[in-house]
Amino acid sequence: MAYDVQQLLSMSQAQLDELFTKSAAGEIPDGEGKGTAIVAPGTTYTQEIAHFINHFGWQGKIFDAKKGVLKNRILPFGLSAIIAKIYKAPSWLDGNECIVLDYSDTSLVAQWIRDEIRQIGPGLYLGKVYWEKKRLIDFALKF
Repeated sequence: MAYDVQQLLSMSQAQLDELFTKSAAGEIPDGEGKGTAIVAPGTTYTQEIAHFINHFGWQGKIFDAKKGVLKNRILPFGLSAIIAKIYKAPSWLDGNECIVLDYSDTSLVAQWIRDEIRQIGPGLYLGKVYWEKKRLIDFALKF
C-alpha cells in the first residue's frame, strides 16, 4: 500500500508503530526531505500541531548520504543547523535494522536525541524520535 503524509497524520500510535515495525530500513535518503511532526497521533490535534511545528520550528532534514551526515532545517526561515551522523543499526523499537540519525557526537543542543527512520514508500520515510531511550514523537520525511 502506498502511504502519504496525510494518512500518517490520521493514524493512531499503534498503527504508526505497526507500520514502522513491518517496514524495511530502505536506502539512506539523499537530498532535502520535507518534515512533518506527528504529535498526539490519533487525536483531533495532530494536524494543527504538525502545521504549527512546521511553520515555527522544524521544516525537515537535508541528507548527504555520501558523507553520512544531515542537517535539520529549523525556524521560519529554514536555517540549516543541528547536524547528525547517519548509519544503519538495530532499532530501539524492535531490534530490526533502521536508519539512525545520531546527534550524540555532533550537537550540544540535541546530544540526547536519536531518530530512527524506515522507508515506507517511494520517497517517504516514517521516523521515531527518542530522548535518551524514551520515545517522544513520530515524524514523516517526504523526498
